[in-house]
Amino acid sequence: MTKEEWYRQLFERLGRSKFRSGFHLKQKEIEYIQQKGMDVIREHAREFIAKREAPAVIPNDGKQTPMKGHPVFIAQHATATCCRECICKWHKMQPGRELSQVQQEYLVDVIMTWIAREMKHLEKQERMEGNDG
Repeated sequence: MTKEEWYRQLFERLGRSKFRSGFHLKQKEIEYIQQKGMDVIREHAREFIAKREAPAVIPNDGKQTPMKGHPVFIAQHATATCCRECICKWHKMQPGRELSQVQQEYLVDVIMTWIAREMKHLEKQERMEGNDG
């Protein structure tokens, strides 16, 4: 299976999840992304994954990712990259083992793909609303 096929299937499955599909960026997060730029947001995602998800043992697993406060946190819940249990269920990475650099980069890429899709969707919405008047 190619990366594109995997991502297409993953995002279709996430879209069918009532919980996962309920997450969207709000104006505050959108402005933050626009202010910082996608490269900085990607670096934040790398740091959050390395610190909060990559270790083999996470004492507060299931509670380490806040539900608000940063666009990456929203994306983590939307993409099931928020805790090792969700990462195991949705991304097939077993808990109890430190995540490799390749695994971490994959999770970051999933997060950034969701953010980019969300931003593109919002831009499309704004254009459509602009055409109404």
